[in-house]
Amino acid sequence: MLKLYRFLKPYTAMIIGVFLFVTLQTLGDLYLPTLMGDIINKGVMQGDTKKILQIGGLMLLVAGAGVVCSVMASLLSSKVATGLGTILRSRIFNRIESYSLNEFDKFGTATLITRTTNDVTQIQTVTIMIMRLMISAPITAVGGTILAYRKDRPLTLVLAVAIPVLAGVVAIIASRMIPLFKVVQLKIDRINLVLREKLTGVRVIRAFNTDERERKRFNDANVDLTGNYIKVNRIMAFMMPSIMLIMNLTSLSILWFGGIRISEGNMDLGALSSFTQYAMQIMISMLMLAMMFIMVPRAQAAAVRINEVLDTKPEIVDAERTKDSFEGKGYVEFRDVTFSYHGAEEPALKNISFLAKPGEVTAIIGSTGAGKSTLINLIPRFYDVDSGSVLIDGVDVREIPQEVLRKKIGLVPQKAVLFSGTIAENIRVGNKDASEDEIKHAAKVAQAFEFIENMDGGFDHEISEGGTNVSGGQKQRLSIARAIVRKPEIYIFDDSFSALDFKTDAKLRAALKNETAESTVIIVAQRVSTIMDADRIIVLDEGRIVGMGTHSELMKECGVYREIVFSQLSEEEIA
Repeated sequence: MLKLYRFLKPYTAMIIGVFLFVTLQTLGDLYLPTLMGDIINKGVMQGDTKKILQIGGLMLLVAGAGVVCSVMASLLSSKVATGLGTILRSRIFNRIESYSLNEFDKFGTATLITRTTNDVTQIQTVTIMIMRLMISAPITAVGGTILAYRKDRPLTLVLAVAIPVLAGVVAIIASRMIPLFKVVQLKIDRINLVLREKLTGVRVIRAFNTDERERKRFNDANVDLTGNYIKVNRIMAFMMPSIMLIMNLTSLSILWFGGIRISEGNMDLGALSSFTQYAMQIMISMLMLAMMFIMVPRAQAAAVRINEVLDTKPEIVDAERTKDSFEGKGYVEFRDVTFSYHGAEEPALKNISFLAKPGEVTAIIGSTGAGKSTLINLIPRFYDVDSGSVLIDGVDVREIPQEVLRKKIGLVPQKAVLFSGTIAENIRVGNKDASEDEIKHAAKVAQAFEFIENMDGGFDHEISEGGTNVSGGQKQRLSIARAIVRKPEIYIFDDSFSALDFKTDAKLRAALKNETAESTVIIVAQRVSTIMDADRIIVLDEGRIVGMGTHSELMKECGVYREIVFSQLSEEEIA
């Protein structure tokens, strides 16, 4: 957990302030029992009202100063903890943004969300507690023991027995709770995963009437988490009575032996009163330390998980020496590329070589699992190749800064993704500086202008989270508009026309032809009709290129392509 506190440097002054106010408050609290003893001995026992008022006034002043110090310490510690939480969430988010898809596959979305929210909250809570207690508890325990010893040495033997017993109970309880807190965080990950799948897949769940199955999955995860919390709370439930029993026995012993010493004339009533309060302060400080020991293990588990995210270096990073100058504009070349996913027995792509040029349309087709989407994911460098190289304008993508590389590319993914906000804001994701005219032009090319105009608010119409208030075809067209407004050198369409009817598909491709005349266009498609007019068609099968050429050339030379065509088109359409 100490690694996380390097983020507290901006709050050094506030932390010093917290320690100062907590120290002053603690010293004041330690001074109060002495004043109470003086009131009894010098005021009450002597019948001196003036002395009672003097010492009582001083007590009020010390107590008032303690309240002010406590408020200031609470305010500053809250600001520090909140600031730490803000920094951690920001650092985690920025680190996650730098991850390649490999790191996302390793962690999973649900646990990354939990680590950014729940785990950071645990750190914040413990930060406040540590700043308050790591000063006050030791000062109270040590200072209280010294002052109690000065009041009556023989009576401190009671504390010499009580404190080790209390410390032993706390140590046993903490050792039992640390493993459970680690498990609890994993169970929270699990319940977040199930809940996220339930919410994002609600349409599929209802369509297949699997509500009961999902309810059971959630209940199982919920019961599992609850069971672990119950184990933790059982231990905590045992802790409080145990500590209170020790504290009460200690108080009873002090009063018992103190009463004997008073009767023997070896101790006065004021000293016994002060000693009793010091003993309670010591015990309460031990109780606070116990609470800290309970919270710290959970925060430690959270800190380990956060550090794991922060310490995980992305596999895909910019090279030390990058190139920003290029030979051409929009050339995409694969040179003997082989690529495997982590843990896969066989490469997803094997010995892929081809060249896509500006002004041409290169189409990629093949059966499901042939490696089409994998191939185009290598162009924007979502993954790095195992061997061979992918070149943009004659430069290996590994030598191009990622930001520069991706500015050259307008990608329309297989699964259209929209963000909450207006339609205009979603299109402007492709180019934040796009004007209204450019947005409208992109929408017209993508065949989205008409349905946008018919919506309430037009381009200011609000898209709900995940784009659930628009159809699949509308999502695809908005995603295409987002790529068009970018005006990239390379367009990549990953099966981006699958949700469109044939009429809209044809109109869209005709409009795109004019828009992308000087750009390189790479299309991944399932429908043969979408790519028949392409300048170059690449046929993939089991990760290998088994055919490359025009439609007519492949019909003559490539059996795999002919099978795909005959499975989709009639003889009249083929002719």
